[in-house]
Amino acid sequence: MGKKITLACTVCQSRNYTANKNTASESERLEVKKYCKTCGKHTLHRETK
Repeated sequence: MGKKITLACTVCQSRNYTANKNTASESERLEVKKYCKTCGKHTLHRETK
């Protein structure tokens, strides 16, 4: 089991999703295109600190 991370929308900065990440094999930040309820469209979501 990896570390629990939070994904934030790059447009409105709302934190919508959580995910698990394997920190041993992945060192850079996760970027996924997901649906944002606040914006009402698909936007890029990045891992937050």
